[in-house]
Amino acid sequence: MLPTNNLPTSMHQRLQQQIERWQDRVAAEEQASLDQWLAANPAAAEPLARMWVASDYLMGVALDQPQEFLSWLQAGWYQRALTPAEMAAALDARTGAEELADKEFDRQLRKFRRDMMLRILWRDFCRLAEFAETARDMSHLAEVVIQAAIAYHYRLLQQRFGTPIGKHSGQPQSLVVLGMGKLGGYELNVSSDIDLIFAYPEGGETEGGRKSISNQEFFLKLGQKIIASIDNTTGDGFVFRVDMRLRPYGESGALVLNFDAMEEYYQTQGRDWERYAMIKARVVSADAIAGGRAAGEELMAMLQPFTYRRYVDFGAIESMRGMKDMINREVQRRGINADVKLGAGGIREVEFVVQVFQVIRGGRDTRLQERSVLKLLPLLEEEGCLPPGEAARLAEAYILLRNTEHALQGFQDKQTQSLPVDDWGWERLAWLLGFASREDFECQLAAVRAQVNSAFQNVIASKEDGGQKGQDVSVWAELWPSAEQPDSNVDVQHLQQQLASRGVQEAEEVAQIIVGLRSNRTLLAMQPIGLSRLDQLMPRLLAHLCERQEPAETLRRIVVLIEAVSRRTAYFLLLIENPDALGQLVTLCGASSWFADQLARYPSLLDELLDPRRLYNPPGKDELRDELRQQMMRVGWEDTETQMETLRYFRNAHALCVAASEIAEVLPLMKVSDYLTWLAEVVLEHVLTLAWKQMVARHGRPQPDADGREPDFMIVGYGKLGGIELGHGSDLDLVFLYDADPAASSDGERPLDHRTYFTRLGQKIIHILNTQTMSGQLYEVDMRLRPSGNSGLLVSSLAAFARYQREEAWTWEHQALTRARAVAGGERLRPDFEALRAEILQRPRDEQELQKEVVAMREKMRSHLGSKGSAEEKASQFHLKQDAGGIVDIEFMVQYAVLAWSHKAPALTRWTDNIRILETLEAEGLLSAGQVAPLIEAYKAFRSVGHRLALQRLPAVIGGEELSAERAAVQSLWQSLFGDADSASPSPD
Repeated sequence: MLPTNNLPTSMHQRLQQQIERWQDRVAAEEQASLDQWLAANPAAAEPLARMWVASDYLMGVALDQPQEFLSWLQAGWYQRALTPAEMAAALDARTGAEELADKEFDRQLRKFRRDMMLRILWRDFCRLAEFAETARDMSHLAEVVIQAAIAYHYRLLQQRFGTPIGKHSGQPQSLVVLGMGKLGGYELNVSSDIDLIFAYPEGGETEGGRKSISNQEFFLKLGQKIIASIDNTTGDGFVFRVDMRLRPYGESGALVLNFDAMEEYYQTQGRDWERYAMIKARVVSADAIAGGRAAGEELMAMLQPFTYRRYVDFGAIESMRGMKDMINREVQRRGINADVKLGAGGIREVEFVVQVFQVIRGGRDTRLQERSVLKLLPLLEEEGCLPPGEAARLAEAYILLRNTEHALQGFQDKQTQSLPVDDWGWERLAWLLGFASREDFECQLAAVRAQVNSAFQNVIASKEDGGQKGQDVSVWAELWPSAEQPDSNVDVQHLQQQLASRGVQEAEEVAQIIVGLRSNRTLLAMQPIGLSRLDQLMPRLLAHLCERQEPAETLRRIVVLIEAVSRRTAYFLLLIENPDALGQLVTLCGASSWFADQLARYPSLLDELLDPRRLYNPPGKDELRDELRQQMMRVGWEDTETQMETLRYFRNAHALCVAASEIAEVLPLMKVSDYLTWLAEVVLEHVLTLAWKQMVARHGRPQPDADGREPDFMIVGYGKLGGIELGHGSDLDLVFLYDADPAASSDGERPLDHRTYFTRLGQKIIHILNTQTMSGQLYEVDMRLRPSGNSGLLVSSLAAFARYQREEAWTWEHQALTRARAVAGGERLRPDFEALRAEILQRPRDEQELQKEVVAMREKMRSHLGSKGSAEEKASQFHLKQDAGGIVDIEFMVQYAVLAWSHKAPALTRWTDNIRILETLEAEGLLSAGQVAPLIEAYKAFRSVGHRLALQRLPAVIGGEELSAERAAVQSLWQSLFGDADSASPSPD
């Protein structure tokens, strides 16, 4: 009747035994029915034989309930996967046709579960389904059963007590069920319990029943009945084992709580392990009963801040390590290292690897809030959390471990993850999973578990390993008097001697800083866990400081950071767990006070130190644009606050990478400015898009003019932004232009005339850029270069801007126009703006009059902004930007050349940056190579020194004798162009 060929000997013998058991147990007509089915379905004969060998559970159903088993075969349930809707319809056909008594409802649930289990096991064991389908089908089965039980018992309780009504909303209340663990992640195994949490939106009382009760009592009764229907073991078995221990307060807590009580608990008493559990939480109740799913999503939004921190949370590693250590002790105590879930290299370790990064970064990167292990692994590798190739290896290992788990459980529908202890068990397991022999399977399983454990140890090393990958800090521990013992005496001289003996320079200053830090009031107020973490960090920090030439100043800067994160000491753990990041911190803070200040103001940027590849390799403009676009897609356009925070982190993080690259001399000066300018442009593009979407949502879209031309808006960058010369901390000189029909309005419910519309748009842009949030200001904006300056309109039409430039603008405003260019928006406006700019700059001018105006403006600036004091004092220092022979002199000479000679050399108006304009002056024969080259070298030298001073947060002033050759070259050309301050030189040609 069943094929017995192509089976290993032991499997062949087992099948013969099962056939004999079947023939001994069933009636002749049942045997005939099976024979008829096999004749009609010959392709199913081999899978059926496999199932009789592989699953004692399936064989037990066949022997105990042959008629129902045969009906199941004839229904063809095993042939394909089912969608949740198909499962729900099949269950409803059993339970919804008529009013069933409780016992009959529960009986139908169990029969339905049996049929689905047979289908799922058949498809899994016969390799008709991948692991993902099996886990998903089991999760859908649990979900439809839960929803059916809610609907059934809600209806019965409603008939008796009425409908629960919210005290404040006056709306019907629903039971919200959160599926936790593997149910939440669509990863349920084939004999799993289900972890649930029950909640309801608000208190109140029932209305419309024979007896009114409180909502709390109603939902308590409902929860108890749901659990009984699903969990109780009857003559027909059970549906799922239900575990409610993950609810607030565990077994001692109420079975069901309202939303306010849930939020209060997690905000005030939620523990780390509950955060990790909540990562998997998913609403499994349906909308059919008083909007259960919609209410559930409201609850999930309330609990989101508990689950995912806004900042990078390296405390997760310590907590996960503690949990794993606890599991290891339990595994050893019970002698269950052969457990494929809890043992070393088991399923739980793969889950821990994923969860630790979810908790650390999931608050910032919403992609990591995904619940599926297999979907998260490639994301983690993409983000650099896992080494190349590790995601695929862990996914392959995870699937083998989970398939092994399913096989172990499917043998007898028993919740176990323990590997067999007998030969037959091992042989059947290896055969079922497709291995040629037990030895092959054991070898592969051992290799997989070793690989998983290695990956786990790389992420969550045990405390005994120190988590430091070999760094020896024990010799430095005695130099840090424990912060947990603030009253212990410290001999400063002895500490100084110890530091000096270990090769630390400036030992006296370092000793004083250490003692001062130890007695710092801010740190003394920290919780014990924070002090403990500080005690772990400081010896590691001292080990790095000993290698520096000026350790005292470096330590002083880092102390400011330590004080700043004293309430979020998970950042201490970031540095403890990542010695390379600590090394980067010491190096970069030692080289730049600006860098140290940025980290102290925005500690979340410490995360950027983790990956040197990213830290010292800032992306190009297209990569920046794509990265920001992806980040904003995860946030959603409607969440303006989160958009603004994300923008600020994005800008701060990339500015930090550029600074690190400059400090490490990976990027030359010109590239630094390029990257900082690209960063600003990408941010402005997004800010314009964000402000535009807000305006459209509120006021509609501006309408085309009579010729069908669409309205347009453009941001023009002036100064350093326009000249592609941004530095660290530069503000943005901006002008807003638009072009639209002045007689038309937007088409929204609250329309605005176009002038008002674009003014509001400009105001929104400035608000997004200027507003101080938790992450600081995006950019400081200067709008004084717009027509008529501060007294002018915030936004100008292109026509008004053109009229002003032609008729009213001062010479210095035309000088500024030499560095103006479109930086965001204005796809249609740009050609018109560029044509207008060229027209203004190429206008013929009286050169002598122009010289006088340029020199007068330069003298005015120098007197207000240059070095002050006596002649001797002025000679002792040099202001890189404002003093004679400095940067502004070069800029004024370039601007003069563009205004004076563009009418005969239009190529001068092509560029906005000084160096390319100077190169064009040489190419056009307006200045000689001997004049241009020293000027370019001087300009680069001044800006390079200025950048270094900015990174140290020092004024742009150097000694009077420094860069004297460069200054002389600038002054020489100034004299050749302008002669005396009161007269103009002739044109070079």
